[in-house]
Amino acid sequence: MKTPLQRKIVDYKKLTDEILALLVARYPDGYEEKDIITFKNSLGETIEAVEVCSEDTKYLVKVSKRLANTMQDYEENMEDYDDEEETPLPDNYEEEEEL
Repeated sequence: MKTPLQRKIVDYKKLTDEILALLVARYPDGYEEKDIITFKNSLGETIEAVEVCSEDTKYLVKVSKRLANTMQDYEENMEDYDDEEETPLPDNYEEEEEL
C-alpha cells in the first residue's frame, strides 16, 4: 500500500530550492488562472495556491506577484549556471584515475 503524501502549505518567503525547482519544472511558462487552487485556511482566510508534488510531499504554494518573480529569477539563475563554461584544470593538476 502506498504511503499517503504529506500536505504542506508554503508561503513564497519560505520556498526552498527543491520547491522552486518543482515549481519551475511544473510551470515552465508560469502558472495560469486555471492552475490556481482556492481554499479557506483554519482561520477562515481565502488562500490561493498552486500545487506541486515531490516524492513524499504535496505542496500548496501560496501565489502572489512575488512568487511569479521568484520563479522567474530562479529559472534565469539556473539558465545562467547551465550556460557557464567548465573551468579548465591548472597544468599542474593531475586527474584522479578511475579504478
